[in-house]
Amino acid sequence: MIGSMPAVADVIISRLRDAGVAAMFGVPGGGSNLDLVEAAGRARLPFVLTSTETAGALAAVAQAEVTGRPGACLTTLGPGAASVVNGVAGAFLDRVPLIVFTDSHPEIFAHQRLDHRALMAPITKWSACLAADTADDTLERAIAIATAPPQGPVHLDCPGDVASIDAPTRVARPVQGREPQPDVARPFQGRGRSGDPERVALHLQTARKPLLLVGLGARRPEDAAAIRAFCQRRTVPAMVTYKAKGVVPDDHPLFAGVFTNATIEQPVIDESDLLIGVGLDPVELIPRPWIRGQPIVNCGPYPVEDRHVPFAAQLVDAVPACVDYLDARVRSSDWRIERLRAAVSEQRRRILLPARGLAAQDVVLVAAEHLAASTRVAVDAGAHMFPVTMLWPVRKPNDMLISNGLSTMGFALPAAIGAALLDRDRPVVALTGDGGLLMCAAELATAVRERLHVIVIVFSDASLSLIEIKQRQRHHEHAGVALGTIGWPALAASFGVAASCATNEAEIGRCIDQAVGRKGPSLIEARIDPSNYGRTLAAVRG
Repeated sequence: MIGSMPAVADVIISRLRDAGVAAMFGVPGGGSNLDLVEAAGRARLPFVLTSTETAGALAAVAQAEVTGRPGACLTTLGPGAASVVNGVAGAFLDRVPLIVFTDSHPEIFAHQRLDHRALMAPITKWSACLAADTADDTLERAIAIATAPPQGPVHLDCPGDVASIDAPTRVARPVQGREPQPDVARPFQGRGRSGDPERVALHLQTARKPLLLVGLGARRPEDAAAIRAFCQRRTVPAMVTYKAKGVVPDDHPLFAGVFTNATIEQPVIDESDLLIGVGLDPVELIPRPWIRGQPIVNCGPYPVEDRHVPFAAQLVDAVPACVDYLDARVRSSDWRIERLRAAVSEQRRRILLPARGLAAQDVVLVAAEHLAASTRVAVDAGAHMFPVTMLWPVRKPNDMLISNGLSTMGFALPAAIGAALLDRDRPVVALTGDGGLLMCAAELATAVRERLHVIVIVFSDASLSLIEIKQRQRHHEHAGVALGTIGWPALAASFGVAASCATNEAEIGRCIDQAVGRKGPSLIEARIDPSNYGRTLAAVRG
């Protein structure tokens, strides 16, 4: 802080704290973000050094999803801004409020100069350049845009000398920035229209077996409470997307499975006569043609496009208000709970396929038995994701963290770090493939530095198994997917992480018990036999 006046950096940090930001993540450079780091220290807002900019963004994304408040990350200029793109893109497609700060040089210098705002434009809701006389107004607007439905990331470029300047007395001034995108979900293309309650009502009044499809726009605690109460009162079952796991718990009598636009959920959907999206966003769904025959309507906090899913009508309001609207117009259904429970049990049975050795679902079942009741879980993209999302029981929204819109590998460990920082007494489990962990293995050092109770279980099969399956489906020779043997316990130990290896279910259980008893991070290598992965993928997606 210079003189008796707060610096611009202090104003920025104060705004972030007021918005509920729990920490800042990233890799600082030599410019203005050093002033941000110093101001964060003065304000007791933790700054967490990550090994990569992408991991910093993903950790911030996880915190935003858990808290319902914005996340924040920073990078240096040029290469740092380029490196954070994957994490920002994940926030954009998963509708997560994230504030991204980048350094910048004056335009007279060409060295490391990139057009940051052009780089970020396709993956942010808004972008602006901070100036001393408008910094407070810029932060206010950035936070408002990031948190307005549909939520998403905003980008703020910070010239090297701005953050250290004394902040002037606040006077409202116009803020210069790229105009915010009016609708991250893109304009409507056809039948779906925002705010069409009469058309929604027409479909509700005749439905005998409506089925809720709950998505990422319905994960607040008040959303979950309203949805569960409605399901109970009207005997209406609910499927949940990956991001909405826990809105209706897996053990709830009216839980109807996971919805991804795949094959395995088709029998339950076929029995329905009306599909009702609640916070459903097409960005969550497998990119394949929509083949459902019954009508579908959607309700939630923002309108969504209908190019993929042919919504007959949409109702745009807060989720509890939408559920009240449904409750007033839907009669008690004709669903039989025992038949629904049998269908969900059949879904799970279909992926319990034998393998020659330790299968991914064996690891998931043992880990869930030991950990699901007391931990939050972060899941990486890969073949192991299918048994995890179907078999790991989740009881509260955002207790399963997953990259769905972008489906990026290298997500689980940074997300687990972000979540673990919010509650150091509650372990967080990162379930990852060896390919995904290779992309972010240096974040083991972050977990050690922060003394986090993160338990990493790596499904080790020495291959990019999901891609290998897709090669096989195309009758291609296997090429470019073999990772080779990695000594995961030795690699983890080099960072100071307690590590072990398991080759059967009993060993998995013992390793987990040991990890739970430790205070710092642990890694368990589960030596997986991937021989049933192809059949698992076929069972789930067809």
